Amino acid sequence: MGAASARITNFRDGSVAFEQLGVEFPTAWSLNATNIVAQKYFRGTPGTAERETSLRQVIDRVVDTITGWGSDGGYFTDAAETEAFRAELKHLMVTQKAAFNSPVWFNIGVPGVPAQASACFILSVEDTMDSILNWYVEEGTIFKGGSGSGINLSRIRSSAELLKGGGTASGPVSFMRGADASAGTIKSGGRPVAPPRW
Repeated sequence: MGAASARITNFRDGSVAFEQLGVEFPTAWSLNATNIVAQKYFRGTPGTAERETSLRQVIDRVVDTITGWGSDGGYFTDAAETEAFRAELKHLMVTQKAAFNSPVWFNIGVPGVPAQASACFILSVEDTMDSILNWYVEEGTIFKGGSGSGINLSRIRSSAELLKGGGTASGPVSFMRGADASAGTIKSGGRPVAPPRW
């Protein structure tokens, strides 16, 4: 591990888009990997004492939490097996032999933050206004945690179908536009979320 500076510049004008000095990363890590982890996965407000400054903190936060869950759930036979799991998982992370998805790095082990670890969720929607609006709430909550979602809209009437009260249905495409507009304004801990659409 060595001290480094994480800095991302705007390719258009060269201005600094993100900077955190004095971060700690393995010397074998690329500058690109250092910049991405420092900008996206360090938790805490930049410039404050609560801000993570080391890959070691990030890995400890995530792996210690996962190991604790495994221990609490009875997945290990004894303390030695628990510690072997913890050490091996940290080794995989620090040597980049494996990596978790973004929601794990964003959320796991952060006090007061839901432990959302899945990258994608599949949602269901019915042809009612309550269900459609609930879809927007669920999707927004998922995006806020750094994940994405997919949805089957086949149950929503097309824009050529009539409504019981008169007029025609808005159709699934109009509701997709609303969901996309909403998703475009949601950020995950200050990080823009690019939600996948299937």
